[in-house]
Amino acid sequence: MALNKVVNGPEQAIEGIENDMDIMFGGFGLCGIPENSIAAIRDHGVKGLTCISNNAGVDGFGLGLLLETRQVKKMISSYVGENDEFERQMLSGELEVDLIPQGTLAERCRAAGAGIPAFFTPAGYGTEVAEGKEVREFNGKPHILEHAFGASFAFVKAQVGDTAGNLVFNATARNFNHAMAMAGRITVAEVEELVPVGELDPNSIHTPGIFVQRIYKGEVFEKRIEQRTVRKRD
Repeated sequence: MALNKVVNGPEQAIEGIENDMDIMFGGFGLCGIPENSIAAIRDHGVKGLTCISNNAGVDGFGLGLLLETRQVKKMISSYVGENDEFERQMLSGELEVDLIPQGTLAERCRAAGAGIPAFFTPAGYGTEVAEGKEVREFNGKPHILEHAFGASFAFVKAQVGDTAGNLVFNATARNFNHAMAMAGRITVAEVEELVPVGELDPNSIHTPGIFVQRIYKGEVFEKRIEQRTVRKRD
């Protein structure tokens, strides 16, 4: 009999989250973010979170919701993005921020999922990113030591998932979701469509269910656009 990892909505999916935890959130900008899970965490009221995400949504949406309610103690990201509150809290010193190269962010996620504790990369050498880190030379080029992330939870969003947790992402909405799904100790997937085991073509599955502990069908997906630029009609 196949495993059934389905939970009854985001409230049950976030059970076990506590103050001061490290949590990963998939997505890039507002593309592929686990918006239902983020809203449930806001309503749950946990504080002191360290959030690992490429960016922090926008004001009033995505991780911007958790910033507005002061539930985030530290952001580990690759850029500030379109979030004015993120920028304000960072510049005022209210929010701890660790800005790291985007490729390093991705590799620290991937390494965690692959069971690799640390790796060397040339990215960031000679900058503030390298301060306090071990440096070694490979093929005549200096590299700095980076450690894999350790996150209690990873929240991701997929287009389709089955009851065993196998996931299929929609185009670029895969972004950081796959790597973070592999990296979390407990991975929670919210999906737009939930199907029985056997419905998905095995060759089309992006993230195997072995990496996912909880899955649920989201009720509402706004899918906001981070920034829309259009030309005036002639």
